Amino acid sequence: MNDLGVAIGLVLVIEGLIWALAPRFGRRLLEAASDTPEQSLRLAGTFAVAVGVLLVWLIRG
Repeated sequence: MNDLGVAIGLVLVIEGLIWALAPRFGRRLLEAASDTPEQSLRLAGTFAVAVGVLLVWLIRG
């Protein structure tokens, strides 16, 4: 459970850094995402999940 808390904290730090350091860039990312077809977003999300699971599996074994 501790690892899950740390993982969520790291996600919040990374997300927060984008908005704190480069808010215009964050807005452009949101605009680009809203213009992207839903199927492409699903594919990218699935790929990100797969890479994340692979990384956790390799590191935590």
